[in-house]
Amino acid sequence: MKAFSAGAAKTAGKRRSEGSLLMARKWWTLTAVVAGVFMLLLDVTIVNVALPQIQRAFGASLPDLQWVIDAYALTLAVLMLTAGSLAGRFGRRIMFATGTAIFTLGSLLCGLATGPLDLALSGPGRAPAGRSCSPPRSR
Repeated sequence: MKAFSAGAAKTAGKRRSEGSLLMARKWWTLTAVVAGVFMLLLDVTIVNVALPQIQRAFGASLPDLQWVIDAYALTLAVLMLTAGSLAGRFGRRIMFATGTAIFTLGSLLCGLATGPLDLALSGPGRAPAGRSCSPPRSR
């Protein structure tokens, strides 16, 4: 009887440690997804708030400012299904990491922009990566 009890206790302890490891992994996943979504929302908010300063600094017209926003939004909408398909093919983790890296590079290019055309052209570079940073839909 004692041998059975000791074996059962070992198995129960092993299950608990596997469960806590799985729970810790879920929290890291949640943290990464929340950070990615936060980056996306912050990025769009910063660009919208900075539009008057962009207009003054670059001498941009209203259509130029509209293209800065619309180029990002249009590319994001068009590539939404593509990013989901690629995540299904290559894995969500790889797509998330790749998307975060491309998003960071696109944001750097936007920071180095010298005019509204540069902003409009580097904005779509962030959009596919931005979609990869957003949380995948569960099935």
